[in-house]
Amino acid sequence: MIDRLEKEVDMLERHLQVLRMVIESEPIGIVKMSNETGYPHHKVRYSLRVLEEENLIEPSSQGAITTEDTMEFVEDLDEKLEQILGKLDGMKIDGIAEIEE
Repeated sequence: MIDRLEKEVDMLERHLQVLRMVIESEPIGIVKMSNETGYPHHKVRYSLRVLEEENLIEPSSQGAITTEDTMEFVEDLDEKLEQILGKLDGMKIDGIAEIEE
């Protein structure tokens, strides 16, 4: 159960790293992103596809570029992550070892 969550968080981290690279270096291509991040081309390509489906980037002849929606997403990201962290924090079962004794 937790393993799936961890994999999703790892994938989200990769998507956000790819998005950050597009924001900082647009236009940017798959090969350059793969070389700079160490992620295989197919994983970068998948992240780009996800970001494109979310309308956060779009392809150009020189590589990926941001869209009109990108900055709004980035501005809201920290707040959304804080909400998720709050939910996760609320799921903790503190003192479970004490309960079992």
